[in-house]
Amino acid sequence: MDPKGKVALITGGARIGQVVAQALAARGCALALTYRDSRAAAEACAASARTAGVSTLVVHADATDEAQIRAAVQATAQTLDRLDILINMASTYIRTPAPSAADWTTAIDTNARSAFLYSIHAAPIMKAGGGGRIINMSDWLVISGRPRYEGYTPYFASKAAVAALTEGMALDLAPEILVNSIAPGPILAPPDLTAAELAEVMDATPLARWGGAEEIAKAALFLIETDFVTGESIRVDGGRHLV
Repeated sequence: MDPKGKVALITGGARIGQVVAQALAARGCALALTYRDSRAAAEACAASARTAGVSTLVVHADATDEAQIRAAVQATAQTLDRLDILINMASTYIRTPAPSAADWTTAIDTNARSAFLYSIHAAPIMKAGGGGRIINMSDWLVISGRPRYEGYTPYFASKAAVAALTEGMALDLAPEILVNSIAPGPILAPPDLTAAELAEVMDATPLARWGGAEEIAKAALFLIETDFVTGESIRVDGGRHLV
């Protein structure tokens, strides 16, 4: 699929999502950006995209509320006239060393259930328009079968659910819609990491660096443009899974 002239809905479009949005706008793809708290970031991203000559829409939507998700999908199709690409980026990454039921629910709802809900509401519109692409966000640890870090059980389980969701929906929505996921590794360093911790990550990564958000944008573009890859989870981790 050529993204030019198409419409992409990106959920949770802060940080990495902004770079993905800019890459699509540069290729002539109109954008709908959802946000829950970071309206300023979404508006700034939309303003930047408009300078590339594409239409944009900014929509408030809580990724755990189905009514708001449905409204965001419908607003995208009605305002921008179509919906071809869904990129489910809304996510949380929270350490829970003694997880509660609430921690479990938050992780599952935000990371997995939201992707499911956006997908089931977007798919009929995509099919009516001739097809589409859905891209989810999993995690390199899940795809590699390595929980590795203690204290992240709800997060790990939720991202494993995303990988399973990707495979299941790829089968159910074929052949009109291709469904894949990206499994990031060391892309953007958390702001609270020490210099020693930053170096430790680079030492454990065969490519010896943090990837940067641009690498996720490149993977997303590949999964949009391909016509024969579906049900896959692609690790973008600098070879971290090999060590």
